[in-house]
Amino acid sequence: MSPLTQKPSDHSGIELLLCTIPQSFLLQLGTVSVIALLIAQKASTETFTALGEASEELFRGERLPILNFPEPANSQD
Repeated sequence: MSPLTQKPSDHSGIELLLCTIPQSFLLQLGTVSVIALLIAQKASTETFTALGEASEELFRGERLPILNFPEPANSQD
């Protein structure tokens, strides 16, 4: 019967020209990048929501100036 746990090999990781990057470092790098993307997604969602609300206020017309239109001349024939 084969053992349930195996001894990790000495060559686990990515081998480059002069050095070997261990798998644990790659896992940490991937975890940090995923967490950073989640934080960036939350921040950008809040920013775009605020921008959308501001554009609604602009198009609603509450902050637009009141324009004075000339009165039409009443001409009775």
